[in-house]
Amino acid sequence: MSEQITPFVIDVPQADLDDLRERLARTRFAPAAPGDSWDRGTPASYLRAMVERWSSFDWRAVEARLNAYDGFVTEIEGQRIHFLHVRSRHAEATPLLLAHTYPGSQLDFLDMIEPLVDPEAHGGTAAQAFHLVIPSMPGFGWSTPLASAGWTTARVATAYDTLMRRLCYDAYGVHGSDMGAMVGRELAVADPEGFRGAHVLQLFSFPSGDPAEFADFGPKEYAALEHMQWFQSVGGYNQMNASRPQTIAAGLADSPVAVLAYSELLESFGNGTSLVTPEQVLAQATLYWLTNSYGSAAQYYYEEQRSGTEPVVSTGRIGVAVFRDDFQTIRSLAERDNANIAYWSEHERGGHFAAMEVPADVVADLRAFFA
Repeated sequence: MSEQITPFVIDVPQADLDDLRERLARTRFAPAAPGDSWDRGTPASYLRAMVERWSSFDWRAVEARLNAYDGFVTEIEGQRIHFLHVRSRHAEATPLLLAHTYPGSQLDFLDMIEPLVDPEAHGGTAAQAFHLVIPSMPGFGWSTPLASAGWTTARVATAYDTLMRRLCYDAYGVHGSDMGAMVGRELAVADPEGFRGAHVLQLFSFPSGDPAEFADFGPKEYAALEHMQWFQSVGGYNQMNASRPQTIAAGLADSPVAVLAYSELLESFGNGTSLVTPEQVLAQATLYWLTNSYGSAAQYYYEEQRSGTEPVVSTGRIGVAVFRDDFQTIRSLAERDNANIAYWSEHERGGHFAAMEVPADVVADLRAFFA
């Protein structure tokens, strides 16, 4: 296996951008459902407005922001992995891997990069500097095509540890949300030598059925359970991705508007709380479309459901940041499953994509956890 690391510059062919605009111009919209609200999924009125925006969206500006940082590709376990590597001018900065979520990408972290690598220019001190490694998960973005079956979050965690060692980081931390949080927890489970901790926005710990777990629940915990139930009730894509990923992949590979509609999690399932801007949504949808990676990204749900792994208690160092309009991690359940929660914070603003919604708050939390 080659351990070569090769520079990589994103340069989407103009023909691909022209094709996208032509497809958008020919969009056939589904008839609006009664009320045309988010209750039944992505509304037709939302899609019409977003397609109008998309027709003049400047992908080249997004591409330039990504290319402003050094990009590379390498091969791990037969899989091409694309990553950004942004070193701080402070040699002793903390190495930190940023693990993106679904349906997110490296774009999740663009507004956090400069404050993390150059804290002195963003209200911090030299001691709070980070060296950043920002990969695209296998099957996402330019870490495509997906070379084999069997990619779970645990396997990604192993690959990311290999990547950090290949970059000569003997000690490092990780941050992630949702799927990235699952990768972070898997690293905490493995707790490799030099691991400085996983900072996550969610720990997905659920009631086991033991009535004793509810003994000390109060209004806050029961509200969190209600939020979990709502989260599951609108997450139909979970079932589709976990059972028929290749079926949905066919439509997502052929229709950019299908990609946009299927990315409704970026709008917090339409519950009105998301602070993600339309431009951020369109940037994510464009990246997925141009790399034809939605179908391979969806495969993780299928693989996780069939992995056969048994639940284990994590003993690695973990920090949790809970944002008001996101999945509400219940601390007692999280502590049941994670024996070394060293840090906990709760935030009054922000949701499932906090890195895009309130990046300064996530940066401050990372500085505190890794202090």
